[in-house]
Amino acid sequence: MSTPDGLPVVRSLAELADLVDKRRDLYVRWSRGPETDLAEVSSTDDLTGVAMPGLSANPLDIEEWWQDRPVEVWVARRLYDYAHLPHEKGPGVRPWVLEGREAARGPDNEPLVAEVRPVGWIAADVIEEARAEVDRQGNPWGPLRRTGR
Repeated sequence: MSTPDGLPVVRSLAELADLVDKRRDLYVRWSRGPETDLAEVSSTDDLTGVAMPGLSANPLDIEEWWQDRPVEVWVARRLYDYAHLPHEKGPGVRPWVLEGREAARGPDNEPLVAEVRPVGWIAADVIEEARAEVDRQGNPWGPLRRTGR
């Protein structure tokens, strides 16, 4: 199934894990989507307002040290880490998968991705699956989130 913008929708954690298992240079970005982001492939540093050379995104590629552990757990963690962003960034912000080339690193050491090719949206149900998978791991751990003083 696809959306009005023509992008397919990843509907399960297993489907996303399969995509990550078969392809490289995939990232997840939390934003209002490719239509907005690709007008100018640049993110802005929230602290300073400086334009950065690429879209801020999080890598989905599996690291070698992960070895033969479940891809679903890897992907769940990558989604869970930033699942708070829609609440912080406002209405319309949701995750989507893109393919691209890392052009630089942002101030939080996140990849800044250029040569972006949208792959698909990630359905909200996948985020819930990711939360459940993280909870099943049984260790106290939480998403990356800054809190004010």
